[in-house]
Amino acid sequence: MSRNQNRTGLPEDAFEHQQESPAPIMGSPPGTPHAPANAPAFNWATPTEFVKLPSAGMFYPEDHALHHVDIVEIRYMTAKEEDILTSRSLLKEGLALDRMLQNLFIDPAIRVADLLVGDKNALLVAARRTGYGASYDTKVECPSCNVTDEFSFDLEDPPVNNFRENIENAEGVTLTENKTFVMTLPMTGVTVECRLLFGSDEVALAKQAERKSKRKQDDTTTTDVFRAYIVSVNDDPSPILKETLIQNMPARDARYLRKMYVSLVPNIDMTQSYACGNCGHEADMEVPLSVDFFWPE
Repeated sequence: MSRNQNRTGLPEDAFEHQQESPAPIMGSPPGTPHAPANAPAFNWATPTEFVKLPSAGMFYPEDHALHHVDIVEIRYMTAKEEDILTSRSLLKEGLALDRMLQNLFIDPAIRVADLLVGDKNALLVAARRTGYGASYDTKVECPSCNVTDEFSFDLEDPPVNNFRENIENAEGVTLTENKTFVMTLPMTGVTVECRLLFGSDEVALAKQAERKSKRKQDDTTTTDVFRAYIVSVNDDPSPILKETLIQNMPARDARYLRKMYVSLVPNIDMTQSYACGNCGHEADMEVPLSVDFFWPE
């Protein structure tokens, strides 16, 4: 839902009898001298979008700006945000998307680093939709024949996973008072406690992967993510015990943990059905949330 109306909350005729004065220059700070009377009047309000958070604010602590907040208002993207997305220094640090999104918040108390990953994804998709429309046309590689194909993702209304129902129906899964999940791995019988990841965790994991890539080290994305969200093993928070489990976890348990975690964490569903125009192979494709996502061809 968008908004571009008088934000005073007063009727439009409330100002009919007031003396007209030149409008301030758009974007100028309070106290800035008014523009000349014959200057163009660029005094419209920037449109905004109200975005539903997948988490509905359930998993934020009491002192968080989004505690039990289910909707966040953001501004539409402008040329200023496009400048942020093309900043070489921000791109090099991997901070362009976060800085762009931070710039759109109406409430200055909200910080991208403190957003749950699922909520951040929903806000990024909404920002892209308001900036360039709901159709994201890009090139994808068919996983079957490896031919590059054109594909259009629809960003109009991405579904949200029903994490509440999944939590209730998941056998052997408990939501703790600390908003963590405790589950039992099917093969080893080990219980693991997992927390939700935030924007700061996502940035740290991305930087870690980049460092390993530059040093030509092996890709350890799966185990790195496990290290990020596993809190304890059999009620023991020992880092040694956690690392022992991660290094020796059977593939069946690892797969169960990944699938269960995805179903329990509030997030939007970024996968859409794809059919290859070359070989006809059908698969689910996930929308890539990279900087290119904000630069349609």
